[in-house]
Amino acid sequence: MTDPQQPQPSEEEVRAALEEQLRQLTVDDMLLESAVSLINLGGRKAGVAPGTEPERDLDQVRRAVDAVRALLPLLEQGRHAEQLGPLRDALARLQMAYAQGAGQEQPPTQEPPPEPPSGAPAQEPKQEGGGPAQKSGRLWVPGQ
Repeated sequence: MTDPQQPQPSEEEVRAALEEQLRQLTVDDMLLESAVSLINLGGRKAGVAPGTEPERDLDQVRRAVDAVRALLPLLEQGRHAEQLGPLRDALARLQMAYAQGAGQEQPPTQEPPPEPPSGAPAQEPKQEGGGPAQKSGRLWVPGQ
């Protein structure tokens, strides 16, 4: 609430104050602020806070996680590199919330595929240690 006895700043004073803020602002500051905003929005879209359940959107959570993960290498090279611990912790919590939410949204169970005929060639065994998406680094896995 504004004090009616305080004079309102003029348009020029407001503009000068904004110009001073822009002079002091760095790209590193904006990258960090963007990452924090994405974490906060992702947490809301995860629907874990009381009252945010109707806003749950796991695709948005996944996109927030991916965006923050894309910003991390830039942040690690910048002036805030020493202060990234809490951001990494928040990102890990958001990834866990996504994984838990995705686990709750299991697709309907399907019947197993039929057995191949006795003369059919055997299928190749599944790869150990993750598939091509995980090996390429494009797939994030909670805790990694």
